[in-house]
Amino acid sequence: MSNTERIIRLKTVLDRTGLSRSTIYRKIAEGTFPSQVKISIHGAGWHESAINRWIADPVHYCEEEPAE
Repeated sequence: MSNTERIIRLKTVLDRTGLSRSTIYRKIAEGTFPSQVKISIHGAGWHESAINRWIADPVHYCEEEPAE
């Protein structure tokens, strides 16, 4: 895979989406926002591509990546 997938942290997600921290976690629980990826014992982040898909169409976002 030549395209490296970036992991972005909460501050970046907050800045890019304009959502509050509590709204992000509520939407994750509802399944309407990308889930976190564990990156260490105490750290987590999000796949940048999943956040980009959510930003492109937040109303119709689904957790699965579209088939190519």
